[in-house]
Amino acid sequence: MKAQESKKGGVLNAHQQTLAAIAALTATGDQKALRPALSKGLDAGLAINEIKEALVQLYAYCGFPRSLNAIGTFKNVLDERASRGIRDREGKSIVVDNKVADKYEQGRKVLEELTKTVQQKPSPGIGEFAPRADSFLKEHLFADVFVSDVLNYRQREFVTISALAAMPGVEPQLKAHILMGKNTGITDVQLAELTDVIEKAAGRTQANMLRKAIDEPELPVIQSDMMVRIAAIEIVPEYLEQYKAILKDQSSVSLKIEPGVISIFPMYQQDKPTVLKLVEIYANKEAYDLHIKSVHFQQYKTTTLKMVKSLELVEMGAISPEAMPLIFEKLK
Repeated sequence: MKAQESKKGGVLNAHQQTLAAIAALTATGDQKALRPALSKGLDAGLAINEIKEALVQLYAYCGFPRSLNAIGTFKNVLDERASRGIRDREGKSIVVDNKVADKYEQGRKVLEELTKTVQQKPSPGIGEFAPRADSFLKEHLFADVFVSDVLNYRQREFVTISALAAMPGVEPQLKAHILMGKNTGITDVQLAELTDVIEKAAGRTQANMLRKAIDEPELPVIQSDMMVRIAAIEIVPEYLEQYKAILKDQSSVSLKIEPGVISIFPMYQQDKPTVLKLVEIYANKEAYDLHIKSVHFQQYKTTTLKMVKSLELVEMGAISPEAMPLIFEKLK
């Protein structure tokens, strides 16, 4: 156990750290970073079926597309390791069939155990408004999925918290699962250490969302190694409108879903409309690295390759670094 303890506080062992990273990267959709994270988890001793079960469970929290993409990536990782003669532990068998008379009642009781509160039928509010959603939640997630003991309830909540912490816009669900996680034995110290894993996988803004939810001090998003640069791009004239549409979509997606992307502000040169200038600001080098690895950026890059006549990236430095935060204060 001591060999698996983390350097910071010794509360998250290697299994927990790697499982959290796998869950967070599945939620962000970063398949490139997920591959080494999966290998690291296997090397740390996670069983194949433990990882597989976590990825299946995550469809309920980050959607089938990202869950299925992660499962496909995991299969490729296992195939590649097998080709090198690595024999990974299979682990417990996964239960596929859930043969009970009343799945809703089964799921309701599981949710009562997790929340330590009485679960009404139907669930007040959303359950009454959308009964099918309430049924799916109880009968499938907390019955069909949770019936498998490949992962225990504490591990399942740890996976869920890690995924939700990596996703913007799900604070209410994150807070609810933090409470459930504590009911299964997850400690405040473990959650505090989990913020470091989330920061590496999904950026500081997302880690701050978790820090705020557990009453830990947030860390400044704008850091000393903030990246600022100007991209000068000349476009082949016949592709100009098509390129601008793709760029507009890519930059808006980046700003919306990437916490570390502070600005991608495209402009055109009035005396030469085929010359575009972009003011790009990233919270730090790590945020930039995450950006260029993202699925949407890679798609933008390959789609527009033939449209770009020339590209110049000019790295900039602030003359008055102490004044930079004032810009962001005015934008609030």
